[in-house]
Amino acid sequence: MTKITDDLLRKILTEYRTIAVVGMSNNPEKPARRIPAFFIARKYNVIPVNPFHEKILGRKSYPSLLEVPDNIDIVDVFRPSREIPQVVEQVLKRLEERGDVKVLWLQEGIRHDEAAKKAEEAGLVVIQDRCIYKEYVRLFGEDGHED
Repeated sequence: MTKITDDLLRKILTEYRTIAVVGMSNNPEKPARRIPAFFIARKYNVIPVNPFHEKILGRKSYPSLLEVPDNIDIVDVFRPSREIPQVVEQVLKRLEERGDVKVLWLQEGIRHDEAAKKAEEAGLVVIQDRCIYKEYVRLFGEDGHED
């Protein structure tokens, strides 16, 4: 199990700029829309993964991770914990085919230790039950500069 330190989080959030958001929402009230919008405003390449929408925030939405043509650095997940094994299967298949994903980030309240272990064994950094937005703001502030 990789120890998640502030130095590791800083490295992830500064070096990895393409985030595929599984479960990204079209609803402006939901964190699954507000958080990706925050990262888009900070010049991250945010890719919606949601089979129920063609576009979210003006960006093409893909039905699954396997259909995203861009290389992905971080897979950020806004889906129930029970769905994490299916997400991990897609991540591992993608890793086998493309070798691009480096981080699996499960948002606050989302955790699946067995699936996370499989992802870690495949070489991914896995962050569970933590909000990517809250970690970014804690480390860099709202404007993106370390204090």
